[in-house]
Amino acid sequence: MLSAVSFTVALGYGIVAPAIPEFAKQFGVSDAAAATVISAFALMRVIGALPAGRLVDRFGEPIIMAAGIAIVAASSILAGFSHSFAELLVLRGVGGLGSAMFSISAQALLLASVPADLRGRASGLYSGGFLLGGISGPALGGLIAAWSLRAPFFIYGGLLAVPAIIAAVALRGLLRRSASEPAGAVLPGLRSDEGATRERGTSRRPWAHSQFGRVYRAAAAANFADGFAALGVRAAIVPLYVHQVLRSSPVWTGIGLGVFAAMNGAMLLPAGRAADKLGRRPVIIAGCLVSGAGLGMLAILPGRPAFLLALAVAGLGSGLLDVAPAAMISDLISGQGGTLVASYQMAGDTGSVTGPVAAGLLVDSVSYSAAFGLAAGVLGLAAVVSYFAPETRVAREPAAVLMSVVDHQE
Repeated sequence: MLSAVSFTVALGYGIVAPAIPEFAKQFGVSDAAAATVISAFALMRVIGALPAGRLVDRFGEPIIMAAGIAIVAASSILAGFSHSFAELLVLRGVGGLGSAMFSISAQALLLASVPADLRGRASGLYSGGFLLGGISGPALGGLIAAWSLRAPFFIYGGLLAVPAIIAAVALRGLLRRSASEPAGAVLPGLRSDEGATRERGTSRRPWAHSQFGRVYRAAAAANFADGFAALGVRAAIVPLYVHQVLRSSPVWTGIGLGVFAAMNGAMLLPAGRAADKLGRRPVIIAGCLVSGAGLGMLAILPGRPAFLLALAVAGLGSGLLDVAPAAMISDLISGQGGTLVASYQMAGDTGSVTGPVAAGLLVDSVSYSAAFGLAAGVLGLAAVVSYFAPETRVAREPAAVLMSVVDHQE
């Protein structure tokens, strides 16, 4: 259900994204001002993350998820009726707050309800929903925007009715049923942490404060670096690099980003299995190093074939980072996890916001190679932080497996 929700939300966002800059420019503003509409959405996601996490801890994931989706839907439809740039800017900012509520509640529910030995694969499947929706949406959005620049906002708002109903009705009903079922029933993670631990045959490791800090820093650093490099530098700098350095048409930008997305998607489920079998820490380190290698290749290797190869390598590394850090955060959650998930998500959003700015300054003052090198360096630092973190994956112990069998027989 959560993967279906993530697909629908990403599909709708992908539909509206191509229309936002052109729609904003209809109000007579500059290119830079039009771009602030996108930045306002991202900035309000960062600002609203921690309050949204506290709301999740207080009221529960399904309620906050449904409310967040409803806010995004209403703000999108109203944005389609905007009569001024200020109205559009404010409404997109409100949508960013709703997006923070949705994404934090959805990820907190996913991470808190999945058994330890499936968290990596579950994170990969959930991320895959976002990836497929994000790939499909812009193609549809471009066609719709060619017909009307207001229509994508209305379609986005209408599409969000589906995940809002799933969150408000289906997921809440599932939670109520799981809470009333005996031990050994489905969805054990949606009951108390103690009962879930006994059923799964796993345990929440009693982390010392220093250990908890090292684990959290490793996951947050990896998420920041991935946001900085994959979402920030890649999305903002690669199109300019293709035009100004490769002297190629935007078609090559589409091909390159398509290669990145394809490799990213192909790696999600294998990365999830590796994180569940080998551990979170080695997958995070590998993801940072592989993604950093891809960006390093962009910095030093010339030509279109090298450009495509570099993005393929970076996409593989980003696929690893889309899974393992989230699974590591899940291993830390005990009871209420909304605030922890919110701070983790803030790290990634902060990377996405600061990445284009830092890379853009380097492009203007030094070179594109320096910008890609900076992103590779950030990923390398995240790998170092992760190297010194303890492993969080807890193997199923024979005694715990026996207890699960006895419970099932009873």
